[in-house]
Amino acid sequence: MKRRIIQIDENLCNGCGLCANACHEGAIAMIDGKARLIRDDYCDGLGDCLPVCPTGAISFVEREAAPYDAEAVKANMEKRKAGHEAHAGGCPGSRAHAIERNEQPAGCPGMRAQAIERENNAPAPAAPAAAPVSRLRQWPVQIKLVPPNAPYFNGAHLLIAADCTAYARASFHEDFMKNKITLIGCPKLDSGDYSEKLAAILRENDIRSVTIVRMEVPCCGGLVYAAQKALQESGKMIPWRIVVIGTNGEILED
Repeated sequence: MKRRIIQIDENLCNGCGLCANACHEGAIAMIDGKARLIRDDYCDGLGDCLPVCPTGAISFVEREAAPYDAEAVKANMEKRKAGHEAHAGGCPGSRAHAIERNEQPAGCPGMRAQAIERENNAPAPAAPAAAPVSRLRQWPVQIKLVPPNAPYFNGAHLLIAADCTAYARASFHEDFMKNKITLIGCPKLDSGDYSEKLAAILRENDIRSVTIVRMEVPCCGGLVYAAQKALQESGKMIPWRIVVIGTNGEILED
């Protein structure tokens, strides 16, 4: 029979998995990093998946397709709930979620040491160095994977960084990621332009500031260009700054 059914453009799909999560019939699965309609008879043609797609990869078409089978869908969903089928509701690695961290120390080692010294009238041992703390506050971090409407963007200070910067500078977490939402990318290796995704994030959320961190190498200029273009297209006046990291880890410009 000829009926309305979804169509997924794999060239536009960024593999975020939001459509698979939104499909209540299990008609969409993530295969090789792309969303695919796995069975025509699972798709009811209502399109719950359309509004969540950040790249516009999903559309309706009229074509020959098997009729929607509610019983088959019910059996499939029960099977999935029972755990007999591998996860098909999107890539677990690209599911958007905030990361809560308890960074409050159990006590102040320095103060304890002073108390010991006063009590025993002897030099206190040096306090052990604190273990490094990750400052990552959300997942995913790749610009191509993050959904523009993720709740952690509202009221956020945004860090847009070339992915080599964190390797070059040892204190990157403390210097740049602390109290920010972090997005990373490499304009030389990734295909396409980041500006459209970044502009959507800036338009749809209350972003308080933008920090762009790039390496000194010329290919990182593409990241700055995309971020500046996104700021212009967003139509908002958002404070922003650019930081340049040298290959030896030093801050060359700020």
